[in-house]
Parts: sequence; C-alpha cells; structure tokens
Amino acid sequence: MRRNIIAACMFAACLGMVSCDDTTDTLGGSLIDNGNRLSIKADTFSVTSETMLAEKVIARSSTGYLGRMEDPETHTTVTGNLMSQFHVLKNFELPEKDSIMSRDANNEIIADSCDIRLYYSSYYGDSLSQMKLTAYELAKPVEEGQTFFSDFDPEARGYIRPAAQGGIAEKRSFTLMDFTETDSIRKKKGYARNINVRLNGAYKDKNGVTYNNYGTYLLRKYLTDPSAFRDTYRFLHEVCPGFYFKIEGGDGAMAHIQMAQLNIYFKHMEKKKVTEISTNFVSTEEVLQITNFSNDNTRLRQLASETGHTYLKTPAGLFTKLTLPIADIMAGHSTDSINTAKIVLYRKNNDTSSNYQFGIPKNVIMLPADSLQSFFKKNRLPDNKTSFLATYNSAKNAYEFNNISGIVNLFSHNRTMPEWGKVVVVPVELQTVTQGVGSGRQTKITKVSHDMGLSSTKLIGNTAGGKNIQISVIYSKFYGR
Repeated sequence: MRRNIIAACMFAACLGMVSCDDTTDTLGGSLIDNGNRLSIKADTFSVTSETMLAEKVIARSSTGYLGRMEDPETHTTVTGNLMSQFHVLKNFELPEKDSIMSRDANNEIIADSCDIRLYYSSYYGDSLSQMKLTAYELAKPVEEGQTFFSDFDPEARGYIRPAAQGGIAEKRSFTLMDFTETDSIRKKKGYARNINVRLNGAYKDKNGVTYNNYGTYLLRKYLTDPSAFRDTYRFLHEVCPGFYFKIEGGDGAMAHIQMAQLNIYFKHMEKKKVTEISTNFVSTEEVLQITNFSNDNTRLRQLASETGHTYLKTPAGLFTKLTLPIADIMAGHSTDSINTAKIVLYRKNNDTSSNYQFGIPKNVIMLPADSLQSFFKKNRLPDNKTSFLATYNSAKNAYEFNNISGIVNLFSHNRTMPEWGKVVVVPVELQTVTQGVGSGRQTKITKVSHDMGLSSTKLIGNTAGGKNIQISVIYSKFYGR
C-alpha cells in the first residue's frame, strides 16, 4: 500500500525548512523563495529482513570475558577464554637484595608464594556455579600490529608453552563467589572480586633451571637483569610472555574481567622489622588482553534459518540483515530529494523467563552490508551518512532509526554495489568522552566496537512480503517560477 500526500504544509509540520540539496545528513533549515513552489510527498514501503551469522568479528573490547553460559532463550552455549599480558613501569624496582628475607636452605632468595588474580567488575549467571579452568603459560608473546578476531585461539596458533617442556598448566576449580577467601576478607572494605590462580608448584624455565615456584623465577630474573623489568617489550619477550586462561569444564557463569594481576609475595625487612609484602604486574591498555569466544555454531545456524523474526545475538553470534526496496523508493522520484527515511525495528519479547536471561543489546549500528568489516577494521564512527546509531527504547520496545536517507541516497547512486540495497544491524559497544561544562557539556563517541557481552533478542520481521517492517520516506521537490 502506498500513500501519497502533496501538501506544502506537511513540510513545516514534519521537517521544518528543508534544503533542496541532496544530502545525507539530517536536514537543516534553509530559506525558501516565495516564488518557488515546494512539493512534499510521503510514502511507505515494506522492508524484508533475515538473520545472518556473524561468524568471527573484530575483537577490540577493553573488557575480557571468562566463563561459559547457555542462553536460556535460544539454548546456545558461548564460552569465553582469556589471554592476558602484563605491563611493567619504567621505574619498577624491588627492595634491596639484602632486605629480602624469604630464603631457601642455600640462603638464595625465594618467593613465599605467587598467584594471578583475575579481577572482575560484574558477571552473568550464577556466582555459585562450579567452573574449571587451566592457566597456560605462553611460549612467546602475542604480537601487536595485527587484527584480532573473536575466534583468535592462542592454543591453536601455537602460543602455548608445552607442559612437557616445563610450561605452566595450572588447573583450578572455582566459583565466582570465592569460598577460599574468608568471610572477613570478602566483607572488607575495598575488597575486589577475583578469580585466584595460584602458581606455587615447581617451575622450570626455558633454560632448564628449576625453581620452587613461578614467583621465585621472577625474583631471580630481576636480580640478574633489573632493566628487563622496566621495559614492557623486553619483559614480554625475555621474562613473561603472558598467560591463557581456558575454561575446561562447568558452565553457568561468565565474568567481566577488568584486570589481570600477577603477584609475588615475600618477606621484607625494614627498620629491623620483618613484614610480608608483595609486588605485582598488571594488565593495562598498553598490552594485549584478548577473549577467544566459542559459540555453538550448529545451533546458531538453526536459529538463522527460523522465520517470523530475526535475531541480534552477541558475542559474535547473529546479526539482522535488511533489504531496502530502493527501486520502489526511487520509482518516479529520480529528480526528488529524499529528506527523511525512517525505520523502526520492534523487539519481540522473550518466550521464556529465567533468572539468568541474557541482556537486550543496548546500542546497534546500521551499515551497508558490504562495509561491515571495513567499518570496524578502520575504527570508524557513526556519521549519520552511511552509518547510523540507535539505542534500545524500552518504552517502545524498539530501535528507531529516524533518518537513514544517506543510505538510501548511497544505494540510489551506486547500483553496482556488491550487496546493493542491503544493510546490516549490528550490536555495538561505545566508548565516550564528556567535554565542556554547564550548558556546553557534550558527550562524544570516541570508539565503536562489536558488543562482546552476552545479549540476545528477537526482532519482528522475516515474514513473507516483509510487511512487519516499513520504511517511511519523505520526498521534496522545488518548482521554479
């Protein structure tokens, strides 16, 4: 069904004043000569939709993930395994050798203990779910300067130091509610929730030297060459390439890992008093922290084949693809300006209820289908020309794209594009910065990356004829005197 309205008054009611220029931005005002006549037309067209597999996506999230969970709505399982490196400061120092009181029978310096703590800010699922992981030592650092995807697997890529050669493969059973910590510690002000992996077993380095634990190895490496602990490149290549934390069993929880911290504990004498102290190395933005996600791809393909709806599912799960009826939109309007083009994607409520329901994607971006990879690879931002951001509106239970005229104009002038007329809706994670003060205070988007959190929702659509999704278009045309 098509509706045509020719009324100059609609222009003022819907748009304000509009330029006659063919623009891809939300249109602003312009002055109109009274001698000219302005024709305004509105029309509505059906849009078809389908679910597409995300497969692997570029992974640039600042948050790591560790765990395994099943989505109660779609019955798909996702596993997050974490690779983390550690950063060192240029002024890093240990206490004087003579002040370190932890010693072995030969009076050599040792660490009393050593661990890696994976600090998490929040989590999905049940904090009491029993999980199993293995902490693997890397044989070499994962080098920067390459594009990392969500399926990056250090184990498959040969980064793991084999246990047969002395590499650490520390197994750990855990719950996110850590019962190995006393109640007094957990309730202490400032306590940060963490997964504790202890590295207190005997450790053999690449030269075949054996130490009582990994912390002792680090202390003695420092005493041999302190400068290697003040340069991150050298630290990664000569001392500690990093660790890979792999989920080996259990499910029901997924932690948001904010920071990994490698701790060495030893006794120190200061002012003739012996105390237990620690030194540490932490993961920062200066080094790599990458999550390897594994999805149930067989189940994802089944979901993608369903009709009556489409899916948005993260991480690296499912996207929604729309086919815009460009030929119909432009028919009879080759000389008209497209002022606005609006699409509303309504969400379909969950069919199941659960205490551990995955979240609804908060932000989504619409892109031409053939620029999906390049947008994220080139670190682009939404420009309201060929890329558009929408935020979930809980009151309307929908995502509103109020003016995607730029994409319509792009397709109308480039009919040879590989995926002509097709756009993809992708859940994204935003990084922002707030500038200015008072009335001039503005929040700007600084980075857009794939949403790597656990989210899942259905969108109404994917029906015969595509009548569940519509694009509303407003055209304008000036006639001279």
